[in-house]
Amino acid sequence: MGSLPGWTFEADSLKKTYSFGSFREAMSFLVRIGFEAEELNHHPELFNVYSTVTVTLRTHDAGNKVTDKDIDLATRLERIAWI
Repeated sequence: MGSLPGWTFEADSLKKTYSFGSFREAMSFLVRIGFEAEELNHHPELFNVYSTVTVTLRTHDAGNKVTDKDIDLATRLERIAWI
């Protein structure tokens, strides 16, 4: 978790909320998450309200536990987040 600043582990999942300057920026980030997730064939739970995006990661095929897939996607999200 040290290489994933701002991420928390709760209820068998990794979770982080990103705050952007506008709704448009938040939506742009959501679209980019979609491309990253599809490339990894791993699809997160996403929640958006105005300029915030909350990402919850857990692997459904592994009994809703955190796996390397979740860590890989979280690492990618950290690289693409511009906040």
